[in-house]
Amino acid sequence: MENTKKQLKEILVNDLKLQGINPEDISDIEPLFGEGLELDSLDAVELVVLIQKHFDIQIADMEEGQKAFESINSLAQYIMDRKE
Repeated sequence: MENTKKQLKEILVNDLKLQGINPEDISDIEPLFGEGLELDSLDAVELVVLIQKHFDIQIADMEEGQKAFESINSLAQYIMDRKE
């Protein structure tokens, strides 16, 4: 799971082009949207595509995505649960 978290942080920084943030600066429990990393709805759409591209996992609907995108921990767990 630690490798998945590290990969997710690298995807966030590199693919979403987050300025002034390094992957190691992102907390596992920090919210990805709102006051955390301050990602927005466009980032959410792009993140859905990136999850599918990098992990071959599809996020079916907004309710499912909302839970998965709460934090790095929740997203990594979501991915791990679907890889089994």
